[in-house]
Amino acid sequence: MKILLLGDYSNVHATLALGLRALGHKVTLASDGDTWKNYPRDIDLKRPSLGKLPSIVYFLRLLRTFRQFKNYDVVQLINPCFLPLKAERIRPFYHFLRRHNRKVFLGAFGMDHYWVEAGLDCKTFRYSDFNIGNKLRKSVDNEIWIRDWLYGEKGKLNKEIAENSDGIVSGLYEYDAAYRPHFGDKVRFIPFPIRLDNEMAIGNSCSTKIFTSESKVRFFIGIQKHRHAYKGTDVMLRALERLKANYPTEVEYVKAENVPFAKYVQLLASSDVLLDQLYSYTPAMNALQAMAQGLVVVSGGEPENYEILGEPELRPIINVLPSQESVYEQLEWLVLNKGKISTLSLQSRKYIEKHHEYIKVAQRYLEFWTSNMS
Repeated sequence: MKILLLGDYSNVHATLALGLRALGHKVTLASDGDTWKNYPRDIDLKRPSLGKLPSIVYFLRLLRTFRQFKNYDVVQLINPCFLPLKAERIRPFYHFLRRHNRKVFLGAFGMDHYWVEAGLDCKTFRYSDFNIGNKLRKSVDNEIWIRDWLYGEKGKLNKEIAENSDGIVSGLYEYDAAYRPHFGDKVRFIPFPIRLDNEMAIGNSCSTKIFTSESKVRFFIGIQKHRHAYKGTDVMLRALERLKANYPTEVEYVKAENVPFAKYVQLLASSDVLLDQLYSYTPAMNALQAMAQGLVVVSGGEPENYEILGEPELRPIINVLPSQESVYEQLEWLVLNKGKISTLSLQSRKYIEKHHEYIKVAQRYLEFWTSNMS
């Protein structure tokens, strides 16, 4: 098949492209590299500036570029806002894709109308980026998301594309729970794709660190400054700093702020435990990449995550509730039970091989897309 992947978040489409190519398909990936993360792409859609003249030049460049985006069997959009433009300016590009290609699919992979709506109802999730129980989380970010996605042009565009598209792929339990009540069987859950290097694969010659009572546990936390509170890394960092103060000879940590993906992966490789999104039920791409490298992940590992995967045995994720005390207790447990880290590390890699290996995931995409080709 001839496939166009448009836009990227957290390396999802770049990794999927590799899997699809390995299966013999012709793939074009066009994106802005997810801004500063700079993920690989075939066609660069990065917007250089928000200034008036650069914006006009950029828009004209998009018009020329989109002339190439015809006669694809499948176009998949990373998000309803798949270009770094205002929603009302994206709409004509979407209509162009519909007119000139066979099938168009929408990714439910991140912030959008249905995710905001589900978080605000205080019923779909026990906790999320938008609620903890019956209480809504108040933040400037959330006010912006609500304005734009629930009531604004982004939300209108999202609803149009979701209703008009040929299918919707949900990448995590949370996104599936947000979309399925509205679109039923039009939604297909497919786990995010992760590339597991051969030397990391179970059964190959991968080394596993052995922890003794003298070993230090090296924690890693990635910080996106503009999403620090939204993702809960502010709470996790405070718990980690407290742990370091209480166990100064047994704990060390790396804090990475807004680093490109290649550098991020390098820093991960030297660590034992990753702290990731606090308000999540599931490990997302950063956490999954860390698990592929054999790190233990402290994040969302709720029962719903394992159920949607159909996983009856493996439980490698250290699940935390959205409070500093819960995070601290789990981090302290790891320090006091260092011998468990090696076992959890092996389980992490096995979990990725079983559910997220990128070629297996690519095959599932192909099956979903072809089931909608009639």
